[in-house]
Amino acid sequence: MTRGRRWRVVVFTLAAVYFLVPLIAAGEFSLRRPEGGYGFANYLAIATDPVLLSALLVSLQIAVFTAVLVLVLVIPTAVWVRLRFPSVTGLLETATILPIVVPPVVMAAGIAFVQANLEAPVFRTLFASSTTALTPFYVVLALPFAYRAVDNGLAAIPLRTLVEAARNLGAGLPSALLRVVLPAIRSAVLGSAFLTLALVLGEVVIARILLYTDTFPVVVIDVGRSAAGVSVALTLASLVLTWVLLLIVSFAGGRRTRSSS
Repeated sequence: MTRGRRWRVVVFTLAAVYFLVPLIAAGEFSLRRPEGGYGFANYLAIATDPVLLSALLVSLQIAVFTAVLVLVLVIPTAVWVRLRFPSVTGLLETATILPIVVPPVVMAAGIAFVQANLEAPVFRTLFASSTTALTPFYVVLALPFAYRAVDNGLAAIPLRTLVEAARNLGAGLPSALLRVVLPAIRSAVLGSAFLTLALVLGEVVIARILLYTDTFPVVVIDVGRSAAGVSVALTLASLVLTWVLLLIVSFAGGRRTRSSS
């Protein structure tokens, strides 16, 4: 075995230990029963707890609305910039990084000030429920990840050639975008939606500061205070759900690549 290969084995082993040992420990802890021994009581409690299921549905609803709004904003903008204004690509990339630079707690403090001090009807309607209140701000948080994924997908295809060919065949720009560009970047679009879903299912700072306690991450933390085993089981279950969604996105994108080659 060469020296370089030995180092790769060492690095891979250390990375595996770093990631797998906490997961194994969490899995072992989630199977413990209060009366002793092991079982699946903590996992069964997830399926029978209406609060947990309701919180999961609320977060999934927010994730779907957020993903739709992000894609509606990002895809036409990225396509238009690459086709008409390629010189401002760098400026747009810099602008989309700003939500990452600003800490979520700072954003949440500003939102809380608006929530407490502005009494206009539009703001009362906006903050009436967690879905309408959190979705716009999660859109802002997801923009950097979604834009990067979509822009990389557009960079991998001959965008101008595809659009011009569709226009020469009589399609308008909206039709070319829906029927030609979107299928070509399907894996990038699915990746953007997946990243948005992962962000919504993991974001807790803004929801906690704005006192919306019916979202999935907040409920996981609250459950952990009274039932640590259920909280750990819930965290592992959500991690497995995220992995499954990632595999679905990877499979869909790979199948599209094979079919088009």
